[in-house]
Amino acid sequence: MQKNGSPLKRYFSVLEGKEEPKFMLTKKKLAERPRGLTDAWKKHSKAMSGWVKGPGGISLLALKSYISGKLTESCVFCEHRCKVNRAKKTGTCGVGKDSFVSSAFVHLGEEPELVPSGTIFFSGCNFSCSFCQNWEISQDPKGGYKWTPEMIASWITGMRNGIANVNLVGGEPTPHLHNIIGSLLLLEAKLPIIWNSNMYMSEETMSLLDGIVDVYLADFKYGNDKCAKELSGASNYFSVVSRNHLLAQKGSELLIRHLVLPGHVECCSKPVLSWIRENLGPRVRVNIMGQYSPKHKASGDLRKGIRREEFEEAVGYAKGIGLKSLGPAGFARDYAGSA
Repeated sequence: MQKNGSPLKRYFSVLEGKEEPKFMLTKKKLAERPRGLTDAWKKHSKAMSGWVKGPGGISLLALKSYISGKLTESCVFCEHRCKVNRAKKTGTCGVGKDSFVSSAFVHLGEEPELVPSGTIFFSGCNFSCSFCQNWEISQDPKGGYKWTPEMIASWITGMRNGIANVNLVGGEPTPHLHNIIGSLLLLEAKLPIIWNSNMYMSEETMSLLDGIVDVYLADFKYGNDKCAKELSGASNYFSVVSRNHLLAQKGSELLIRHLVLPGHVECCSKPVLSWIRENLGPRVRVNIMGQYSPKHKASGDLRKGIRREEFEEAVGYAKGIGLKSLGPAGFARDYAGSA
């Protein structure tokens, strides 16, 4: 774990016991009891702006849990906005109302600041990346075992002395928002929450995550909508994901991952890195990743490994525009098209 020079100051403060995780603070805040979804959103807005308890109050975290549960009746967790009742059918992600977990373990391969990371791999994803590196998890929404909120909280509690954080990933955690918030209502372990995501969430989801997530481990893959649609089936990608990075930075800390794709340095890497520098500042933590390997249904240029020159061009560009908090920025020889 690296602390010196990291921009994740609050995260380290939580690890040192100087501050509490955001979800614990939100659990202590109070809100009015809701009467339906529309009323709940109004009371959520009041509570987030500092409303003080009146008669019959509930916790703000409980209110977030109520809203997320109601949203599964016409799901808009992500920007596909399928509006399906997930108790009866599934949308683009294929995830029903229950959550399935492919695996959960102490992850030692994440960024140095995050290890040892208590990582829960939720099954299913709202993207359909042709080159998905975790396609066995993302493309099987019922892979693994069904985990209730009680089981999620129990696993975290049992692991609390051996992990630095709770790392929610997949697949993609977004379709599991309701069960994740439900688990945090039951959790007493004071661990920071890491939202490890493709960042294609709706504004509603971003609002619910505000006050819960300590660090967004945020993927920013594409520099334009064309590549995102062709390779991941995501419409309006750049406007959605850039908006969510801005929203994330307002209330939490960011560690951004950018995977360099073969043949996509000019159209994706450089526009993404430029946007980050111009909109999030020079010191935001960025990990430029060079371990792309051809997987799943990769075609065209993506059937090749990433070339060292492409990776080094992306890293050199990031340094040239003034991004300061880069790394680890390793080139994975084993997966490379040429060294």
